[in-house]
Amino acid sequence: MYIQVEARTSLNGAQQSIRNFSEEFQDVNGFALGGGWYGVALGPFSRADAEARLGELRRAGAIPPDSYLETESSYGQQFWPVGAQVGQSDVVQPESDPAATAPVPEAPVIAQADTAAPDPAPQVAPEPAPEPEETVREARASERSLTRAERDELQIALRWAGVYNARIDGAFGAGTRRAMAAWQSANGLEATGVLTTRQRAQLLGQYYAILEGMGMARVADARTGITMELPMGVVEFDRYEAPFALFKSRGDLGAQVLLISQPGDRQTMNGLYEIMQTLEIVPLEGTRARESDGFVLTGQNDRIHSHTEVGLSNGALKGFTLIWPAGDEDRRERVLGLMKASFERTGGVLDPATVTDQGQSVDLVSGLKVRKPKGSASGFFIDTRGAVLTSADTVANCERVTLEGAYDAEVVASDAALGVAVLRPTSTLAPRKVAQFNVDAPRLQSEVAVSGYSFGGVLGAPSLTFGTLEDLQGLGGEQQLKRLALASMPGDAGGPVFDTGGTVVGMLLPREEDGTRRLPEGVSFATKPVQILEFLRAQGIQPIARGTSSPMEPEDLTALGRDMTVLVSCW
Repeated sequence: MYIQVEARTSLNGAQQSIRNFSEEFQDVNGFALGGGWYGVALGPFSRADAEARLGELRRAGAIPPDSYLETESSYGQQFWPVGAQVGQSDVVQPESDPAATAPVPEAPVIAQADTAAPDPAPQVAPEPAPEPEETVREARASERSLTRAERDELQIALRWAGVYNARIDGAFGAGTRRAMAAWQSANGLEATGVLTTRQRAQLLGQYYAILEGMGMARVADARTGITMELPMGVVEFDRYEAPFALFKSRGDLGAQVLLISQPGDRQTMNGLYEIMQTLEIVPLEGTRARESDGFVLTGQNDRIHSHTEVGLSNGALKGFTLIWPAGDEDRRERVLGLMKASFERTGGVLDPATVTDQGQSVDLVSGLKVRKPKGSASGFFIDTRGAVLTSADTVANCERVTLEGAYDAEVVASDAALGVAVLRPTSTLAPRKVAQFNVDAPRLQSEVAVSGYSFGGVLGAPSLTFGTLEDLQGLGGEQQLKRLALASMPGDAGGPVFDTGGTVVGMLLPREEDGTRRLPEGVSFATKPVQILEFLRAQGIQPIARGTSSPMEPEDLTALGRDMTVLVSCW
């Protein structure tokens, strides 16, 4: 039996890994695996010795945690030690590796380089007789040398095996003993309730076997000042975009990793916390926890599951994000656990000016896509507590509604026939201006203006579009509507319609068009203020009602619209 510790896609890379491992071990071997892969393995051992040695080295952190046992017959040609032969008689010759002569880009270091070749390995000794299994007394004695982390790890592995469902506390009480006995029975072993050293290694080997192919490797990134284990079998370094070092997906799994490194204080941390939640890689559904010295963000949808951790220490924000495909929880939890346990701050912070020419767009932050709403329109404040009136169509079938892209709001009332809805922010807002509804009879052909986010918030402020009042009813005689000669845009729907004095004479409705009828460009409709007032009072809201005011200057009307109008987004 051999302990396979690494697999590389080039012979030169495998030989370099062998030199690294030979600094610590005398029994390093290299084999061809087929398909252009080359394996690095320790051995040979008897099966019992291999199991015990695997557990010992894994607990000591001397080998990658996804190392596993492999039989001699599974290997092809042996290329290390030079002259050794396993399987076929021909020794693999070094291949031409273009990467060996290409310039090495500035990137995280995945292994410590060593150009000195090791001394030839000694001849393989005859296989020793297997050591006898520990007695229960000896197993209990060996348990006492386990650290708290190692005891927790065994309980986690027992939970994964389906035999333990209690708390992870590192205490081997009656529940843990029953779980150990159940695992022993399931694996054809005597059910003593005390795992021997060999059995502990077997249990952990089963637990970590799922990581085969993940290529967990210790990555030291000097530019971010972060060292941790990453699944380099499924991700690869891409580029730096401050405050991130981006590792893109390698292969078809779709996993991604971000290393996060930025100088700053608590205010900077809070800003990063808010920005991260606008990114597509942090889905809306998930937990958010922020403390004075760090935060955790999780998000999950039908495509991905992401986990972000950031800590603030000595003027530096450092952390990571793991993005994993949905539905692969066993591997995700295992990979995430190893990443969290291995995370180290090693000095240095990524220069905030570090950017590339890739992804320069208003829809990107540091090369990452910003989450975009399903739709956006307009609304306006109707009371001093921040209640907002908007179009019912805008907020229909939304998983989440926000005001100004930042404040969550709830739909507290809606009338589809009238076309209006009331939103209440989950945290109290203090609007600069509140709508004053005009209850006087309007005059046909009078000037009106609608304040709305015509371009979906791209401009950062509402626009004012001018027109005239054409009719006091809809095209079909609808008495709750008024017709406007006004060239509105979809983003204007839900916005307030002002008269020249700044009082609200209606709420703009979306343009209703189907495949057989299209209205002329300048035709729009608004809900009348009388019907709006009746609806609001029925909901316990007391809006301001008044008569016609003296005309305002256009710039004052624009300022009023800016202070009263709200961007409403449906997610």
